[in-house]
Amino acid sequence: MEINESPRHKGLRKRLIDGLKIKGIRNEKVLDAIGKVPRHLFMESTFLQFAYKDQAFPIGAGQTISQPFTVGMQTQLLEIEKGEKVLEVGTGSGYQAAVLLEMGARVFTIERQKELYNKVHKFLPEIGYNPACFFGDGYKGLPNFAPFDKIIVTAGAPCVPEDLKFQLAINGRMVIPVGSEHRQEMTVVIRVTENEYKIEKHGDYVFVPLLKGTVNF
Repeated sequence: MEINESPRHKGLRKRLIDGLKIKGIRNEKVLDAIGKVPRHLFMESTFLQFAYKDQAFPIGAGQTISQPFTVGMQTQLLEIEKGEKVLEVGTGSGYQAAVLLEMGARVFTIERQKELYNKVHKFLPEIGYNPACFFGDGYKGLPNFAPFDKIIVTAGAPCVPEDLKFQLAINGRMVIPVGSEHRQEMTVVIRVTENEYKIEKHGDYVFVPLLKGTVNF
């Protein structure tokens, strides 16, 4: 697939990056990655004109492509280093996975909505991104591929799933929004030892809910 890039798209991405800096995204590697990912290719045609606005938009199956600021903040909190093994819970549009891949991470991503999984695991390689994609229950993670250096959850959970905590490497970090259906706190879980975890909180957000099980279509 030929990427439909234009000077206008590149200019809009630069403007988006300038806005993210003002809002508090300081990690240059994160900003550089967001500046390289063609977000317009991840959007439904109805929303293409808004591709580089700092907003979330629907992508089908009741899900959204996250606001770029939220993607930037979660990624910044992950503290990604090149070559790290990362589990993403909630593939969605594939945009977050693409940002992580641009940063040199090895990405394993799991999606419970078959409609989205079927679309994204074919689409991402067509535009040059090759995560390991799985259809399954994000609450359970991917135990056969653990441990992970980093875990990112892109939906709001009522609590931190125990299965995901156990799949973190020692000194690994998980970034997950935790709270009610209408408001979550961005939470960082750091695995200090086999049985000890450190918790940090980084402000309020609103995500679609992290649902259990899988949906077949």
